[in-house]
Amino acid sequence: MSWIAVVPFAGWALVRLSGFEPDWPWVPVVAYTPYAAAGAVVAVALAWLLRRRAAGVVGIAAVMALGIAVVPRAFADGNPAADGPVLRVLAANLMVGQADTDQLMALVGQVRPDVLTLQELTPDAMRRLEEAGVRERLPHAVTRPLPGVGGSAVYARHPLTAGETIKVGAFGQARVWLAHPGGDRVEIVSVHPCAPKRVGRQPCWQGGLQALPRGGGQLRLLAGDFNATLDHLPMRELLASGYRDAADVMGRGFTATWPQAMGRTWRLPGVTIDHVLADSRMAVRDFRVLELRHTDHRPVFAEVRLP
Repeated sequence: MSWIAVVPFAGWALVRLSGFEPDWPWVPVVAYTPYAAAGAVVAVALAWLLRRRAAGVVGIAAVMALGIAVVPRAFADGNPAADGPVLRVLAANLMVGQADTDQLMALVGQVRPDVLTLQELTPDAMRRLEEAGVRERLPHAVTRPLPGVGGSAVYARHPLTAGETIKVGAFGQARVWLAHPGGDRVEIVSVHPCAPKRVGRQPCWQGGLQALPRGGGQLRLLAGDFNATLDHLPMRELLASGYRDAADVMGRGFTATWPQAMGRTWRLPGVTIDHVLADSRMAVRDFRVLELRHTDHRPVFAEVRLP
């Protein structure tokens, strides 16, 4: 019994730390690595309770390996020396345009973003937002609305120049250059690759993440629904190129963003797939996970200071 309890977590730890990512169903399953780390602790306790020392030692190794991967997310990191202007970013997945427009506008008024990135923006949702006055608060916009899940947009307080939309499968990721009054030029992407929720979707999901601009060079900020956690290999590679996850920097990396309950009595355990990735030269000053009705994602907000 002790080996049955310990071996799955030991295997999980080996694959997670190996630098190799198997195909489906591992890709959706690895999002639950923080839960696996907690489960490994229980397995170790069972092994020692049953006086199975060999199994207990293997279990301890699994706990340590998974702990190294996930525990730092609960602790705030330091920041680089940055004394430039502040940039406030709000990202929201609208769930095929169904999210509550009035509440989204209330969030815009509450957190006062300089940039709003939207995913799953439909033509009807864009019409409702503009009728509700989004352009009065964020007058500059690059919008790519589409029926279904593939639309996206960036609204901003400061002038924008449209970049080439990142298009992989049916998913479009709006890409812009923001001219900050402080003199900086920042590339911003409204992130939304395919969801790896079934067999055959991995190439689209992986391609959508790999198409995102790497860090370094020009200042960049990526915000939205990544359909990936910090335990997914493409996400770790993206971070290693020169980004930091705002939630991780602030010690809030375990705060789940999906799925939001939406009144259901049962739902999957929450995972953190909505992110703000800031250029590693930026200082992260704030991060919050917010509420928005009629969507299965929780919006995320970050405040960063440019170098």
